[in-house]
Amino acid sequence: MTASANDIILHQYAISPFSEKVRVALGIKQLEWYSCDQPVVMPKPELVALTGGYRKIPVMQIGADIYCDTQIILRELERRYPSPSLHEGDAKGLGWGITMWTDRVMFQAVVAIIFGGDTPIADETFIKDREKLTGRPFDVAAMKAAAPMMAEQFRAQLGWLDDQLGNGRAFLMGPKAGLSDASAYYNLAFLRWASPQAEKLIGIWPHVSKWEARVKAIGHGTVHEISRETALDIAKAATSTTTPGVAAGEPNELKEGENVVVMADDYGRDPISGTIVSASAQHIAIRRKDPRVGDVVIHFPRAGFLVMRA
Repeated sequence: MTASANDIILHQYAISPFSEKVRVALGIKQLEWYSCDQPVVMPKPELVALTGGYRKIPVMQIGADIYCDTQIILRELERRYPSPSLHEGDAKGLGWGITMWTDRVMFQAVVAIIFGGDTPIADETFIKDREKLTGRPFDVAAMKAAAPMMAEQFRAQLGWLDDQLGNGRAFLMGPKAGLSDASAYYNLAFLRWASPQAEKLIGIWPHVSKWEARVKAIGHGTVHEISRETALDIAKAATSTTTPGVAAGEPNELKEGENVVVMADDYGRDPISGTIVSASAQHIAIRRKDPRVGDVVIHFPRAGFLVMRA
């Protein structure tokens, strides 16, 4: 099967926890998509050609439109494929707030537990790469010291999930899985992949354990493989379908066509330069040109990202 400019290409790797969040969402929507395997550590020349310097995983590509960060990826999937929705009941706005908790507070507890324990992931190459990504030492000794306390923090958060599921509901927001489930679940999956303590921490929560099994059973939709070179060829042959325009209310009066720099506000703060194509309270899209892929439009969320005039 040959991919086209209309197909979803997810640049990822198997043990990427944030990729698992998107994979679960693709499963909830039962979508067909292409997996483009990327290296766990730098260099990532094909990915950087698409993103202009953004190196974190996953990245979603649809033709010449490139989506960086799971928040904007899931928002775009919901826009293009609204049914079944990732937003169940009254959770449309709240679901995004929950992802900020699971992506930051909950994830940091999981990271400390994994890398403060016995895990095969933390070899020398991985540690040096993550030091460049975060801009600070990847202090395994400090994480080892913090791991017991972070296990307590993680236990408390699992208790919240167990309470939420305690009335017999199948998923966090009701009878159907959605954004909150994908966002919480990937942390448990990551812990199971990488830490021998996973079952000890998770298995004591009966409602969480049954919910975890239900989310896992959703699967990842229909997956095909695609090479990095083929993905780049698709981007070069395609034209962005982004509608230009800046929504009213920009606090700093950003305008279409302005040169800006976009970067994450937490880690992986590689600056990506381009000209504004479209923007709103929840997204910004910038155009840039690369010799390998030609003109592409790169999309970022606003929450969690900084936008500065070049």
